[in-house]
Amino acid sequence: MTDTDAGTTGALDDAFRGDVLRGLGSDPRAIPARWLYDHAGSGLFEEITGLPEYYPTRTERALLEKHCPEVAEIAGTGHAVIEFGSGSSVKTPILLQAVDPAVYVPIDISGDFLRESAEALARSFPGLPVAPVEADFMHPVTLPEAAQKLPRIGFFPGSTIGNMVPRTGVDLLRRMRDNLGEGALLLIGMDRVKSETILVPAYDDAAGVTAAFNLNLLDRINRELDGDIPRGKFKHCAVWNESHSRIEMHIEATEDVDFTVAEKRFHMGKGETIHTENSHKFKPRDSRLLLRAGGWEPIREWTDDKGWFSLILAEAAPDRFAP
Repeated sequence: MTDTDAGTTGALDDAFRGDVLRGLGSDPRAIPARWLYDHAGSGLFEEITGLPEYYPTRTERALLEKHCPEVAEIAGTGHAVIEFGSGSSVKTPILLQAVDPAVYVPIDISGDFLRESAEALARSFPGLPVAPVEADFMHPVTLPEAAQKLPRIGFFPGSTIGNMVPRTGVDLLRRMRDNLGEGALLLIGMDRVKSETILVPAYDDAAGVTAAFNLNLLDRINRELDGDIPRGKFKHCAVWNESHSRIEMHIEATEDVDFTVAEKRFHMGKGETIHTENSHKFKPRDSRLLLRAGGWEPIREWTDDKGWFSLILAEAAPDRFAP
């Protein structure tokens, strides 16, 4: 581990502790979704993507396979591809094969998982420089030198933008625009509104993998913050919030419970929850409005035959002096 890695890891540890203590003490209780993705959580999420109920991954993958050649026609070759929240990078080879980049930069908060995935991808693309960055992309990210002077394509698949409330999503898109620069491209996946009978099972599968993913946060808190949360007294909940157009994931206490985290005591009554994740769903006009608010102008949009998921190519718009 380099000194930079150690500093990054220490900063992330401090941020995790701060977010957990603040979240457990807030009303309502909430912990940011990014902390679901430690090494175990990242592995569980990859398992979720293959479940029969979880339509987003297979639907988006089909869109990428069909339309990345068109992305390449528009973009050309020789770019730096910057992937925000890269995870296992399972969809990334589809884009890389099409656009033939000069360097690939995966950014992820789960350092060990990031490095394993980057090494596997580098073996699949032996001539491609791969420069992983362990960071929380919700904050400014310094790109590696290899990407500094190249035109850039941002890649943000999986409808991860839906994990943010609109204000935070706009802030993130603006930060991406600042990172990538005027004239850069962004290829982003955005999940669409559909029947609750399809949405809820996608986040509460019959095999219980999503439940394990959500409850793993308690294990992480216990392990990393010297907690004694009794996981067996909590359950996973996924609900559709119509007014906010989102699936919400919560961890619910099944009985009154007291516990300690980082030497601080907490009490939760039966039925109280910790809100852990949102997955906003978008109508077509919503998607375009969100991107434009973040400084991106959509130039192409593709969707599947059912209209369940959209893949959008946007360009970093120049600053305007006036309307």
